[in-house]
Amino acid sequence: MEPAKTSVVVGVDGSASALSAVRLATREASQRGSDLRIIHVLAWPLVPLDVAATPQIPYAAMLADAEYLLAEALTVAAVTDPAVSATTEMTSGNPAAVLLDAARGTDLVVVGKRGRGGFAGLLLGSVAVQVVTHSTAPVLVARGEGHPAAPVVLGLDDAIASAPAVREAFAAACRRNADLLAVHVLDDTALLATTFASTPASGVATPGTQAHSRVLADAHALFPGVPVRTDTMSGNPGRLLIQLSELAQLMVVGARGCGGFSGLLLGSVSQQLLHHAACPVLVVHR
Repeated sequence: MEPAKTSVVVGVDGSASALSAVRLATREASQRGSDLRIIHVLAWPLVPLDVAATPQIPYAAMLADAEYLLAEALTVAAVTDPAVSATTEMTSGNPAAVLLDAARGTDLVVVGKRGRGGFAGLLLGSVAVQVVTHSTAPVLVARGEGHPAAPVVLGLDDAIASAPAVREAFAAACRRNADLLAVHVLDDTALLATTFASTPASGVATPGTQAHSRVLADAHALFPGVPVRTDTMSGNPGRLLIQLSELAQLMVVGARGCGGFSGLLLGSVSQQLLHHAACPVLVVHR
């Protein structure tokens, strides 16, 4: 019996960012051989209401708008790659909760950086933040435009590399026929008592790099055809990875670095990338 086909989930709300997410999700589904599920959450009150008793609420107009934007998203997916099997779903409730529920049992969730209901000053919408923080599946945030010929960049920001994030980075590079650049950034604020300068410091031997080497070797054994290069740098991790994102087609990070508080599911470096990266960012939980 053939294994069940996997799926990629993308949330849409009619914003330009959501349509960018649809294009990215379609390409991901094509590379993975997956189906695409396009989900829209109707902006409807969470408490039950009698529609007949509240005629001032334009339910019919809201429904028509939702059907239109789902049709638009389906068209965008078809134009991006007509070979991808895409379906649309409309539901009501809390958008983040709906996407988090859809994430269970799926390979990937794709979200736009900010919905049409977001405040202009927010660099990443609240729904995207909630989904990235709590999803059980990897989450891909549609940011910028990755360079197709550029490498996939893996950020290693703690002493014990996240094995799931490393494997996802190798798999992403393999699907894209791309090189993988694995970067370990030593925070220069933690090196004030050393002689390291806040400049690229390739080859610096630390306990972290030894642990990284083991995890990278294990993942490379699964994807031996992926060309991989490692680099150790010192400086501000978020700033350096954001700079690298300008010359990458995808950034991959774990959900939380060792510098975060145990109650925080998303580390500061991941947060900086999600708000400022110049290319899509894939966040993988441990």
